[in-house]
Amino acid sequence: MIREDLRNIAIIAHVDHGKTTLVDQMLKQAGTFRQNQVVEERVMDSGALERERGITILAKNTSIHYGGVKINIIDTPGHADFSGEVERVLKMVSGVLILVDAAEGPMPQTRFVTQKALEMGHKLIIVVNKVDRPDARVKEVVDEVLELLMDLNATDDQLESPFVFCSGRAGTSSLDPDVPGADLKPLFETILSHFPPLEMDEKGPLQLLVSSIDYNEYVGRIGIGRIERGAAKPGADVVVCNYNHKDVNTRGKLINLYEIEGLSRVPCESAMAGDIVCFSGLEGINIGDTVCASDCVEPAPFVKISEPTVEMIFSVNDSPFAGKEGKFVTTRHLRDRLYRELLRDVSLRVQDTDSADSFRVAGRGEMHLSILIETMRREGYEFQVSSPKVLFKTIDGQLYEPVERLIVDVPEDGTGPVFQSMGARKGELLHMNAVGSRMRLEFLVPSRGLFGYKSEFLTDTKGEGVMSSVFFEYQPFKGEIDRRSTGSLVAFETGEAVTYGLYNAQGRGTLFITPGTPVYEGMVVGFSPKDEDINVNVCKTKHLTNTRSSASDDALRLITPKRMSLEEALEFINDDELLEVTPKNIRVRKRILDSELRAKARAKAKLGQ
Repeated sequence: MIREDLRNIAIIAHVDHGKTTLVDQMLKQAGTFRQNQVVEERVMDSGALERERGITILAKNTSIHYGGVKINIIDTPGHADFSGEVERVLKMVSGVLILVDAAEGPMPQTRFVTQKALEMGHKLIIVVNKVDRPDARVKEVVDEVLELLMDLNATDDQLESPFVFCSGRAGTSSLDPDVPGADLKPLFETILSHFPPLEMDEKGPLQLLVSSIDYNEYVGRIGIGRIERGAAKPGADVVVCNYNHKDVNTRGKLINLYEIEGLSRVPCESAMAGDIVCFSGLEGINIGDTVCASDCVEPAPFVKISEPTVEMIFSVNDSPFAGKEGKFVTTRHLRDRLYRELLRDVSLRVQDTDSADSFRVAGRGEMHLSILIETMRREGYEFQVSSPKVLFKTIDGQLYEPVERLIVDVPEDGTGPVFQSMGARKGELLHMNAVGSRMRLEFLVPSRGLFGYKSEFLTDTKGEGVMSSVFFEYQPFKGEIDRRSTGSLVAFETGEAVTYGLYNAQGRGTLFITPGTPVYEGMVVGFSPKDEDINVNVCKTKHLTNTRSSASDDALRLITPKRMSLEEALEFINDDELLEVTPKNIRVRKRILDSELRAKARAKAKLGQ
């Protein structure tokens, strides 16, 4: 059967190229909302973290109706750390809109997601977005996209993909870069004409591939996927199987079945091959499973998700302030929450360690893991994490490490410091070219070389630089890289920080805390420009005497402390430090809190070398 009434598409792009804003306008112009309905901006970014950071973290489904055809749309993340979300949802669609910024052109994540779409044989529509930017370079960007497709060995048919020129914010599109558009009709028409109707087997036995998982406390786990064959109905007896584990089959029953209409899930009595549906009733369902008719068990192959490249150790908080601020503080709470995250995030890996209180968590990058940490923290969890480490591989007896493709856009006078930093971090220059009044530099740099680089990069470029990276491949080990050139200011005793103690400590470096902040021995309260740790007593009070003078009573002036975000703290911590995470605070601390024991351990390590 040919489904003339249906198209399934995904929108993929680099971060900040305007996917979610374009989906907003597609929903509005397709009549999903009333004319007078107040709709918040970036309506698909429903999570609190997504709204705060202005990024998409989870792939989300919606649908519109145009010209009698239902178009299922999947809005995907643009950040490289969440590319696992993109890889799995591409299995549900037959066509892909590749969004490219009219000024920035193809970026690292554009290359990555385009490569995945080409490997799966999807048809493409290239959408050049933000054509109304003052610095737009529309024709140059078109050439850059064609170069990228040729570089990725696209087929002749994919090289002939149509271009649509859009302004997502204004809600306009055009097939001619020199003719401004009035609405999104040219985009809708191109989707219907270029993406062919689905050819599906409606009469065969049910086969439904699960590509996403949601959870509802009333109905339990909800599976989301496309029906590859046959039809689904509530109450049907089914078997859950998996292509990679063919010996494990589970029987069950579909309780509820939903179709996606606009931003809502609508109960339906049946759905046929090609439809993207949500269902509940199968409690053990996982991403990559296939729901089959009970009399025909045939698991569908699922895309192989790229492996993680960075790991951290999550452990129970054992600081002197442990258990004072969190709701979930025990090993059982931490373990259950981490393993529950695996059900939704296919790019994450969690393993037990030799210690019952610690778990090894591996992900795609620092942001991937920092989003998990921030989410758990907001849910009331209290724990501590180690500094990020890259995952090495041994191939033919040689050590290999992950290498990333880094692209930076900087003012012309900012290239010197970037070259200097990249040299120290074992970066290798690939390309260098002018883009307008700025320079675009492309490097291959070890993933561990990028740890802690973002804040240094912004300082080097006076806040004007833009950087982005994506995993490239594993390459032979590049040699030692200094993680950090600064030392830590470590609290000498437990108590409450006072102005007098902070005033004396601030001459040693930059502080993180203010007067009144509770501290404990071994807590890091700042950093020193010297490459060594310094013990400071921030709880020290002024000795009182019966002698007074005008000079001694002058107010002590404190320099404004540096407030570190979660990402900055993760970049900052050294191998001998931990990050204590609670719902109310983020504290950096030494692994060994006692200053004498720490000094002995340091001396022992030097002797061992």
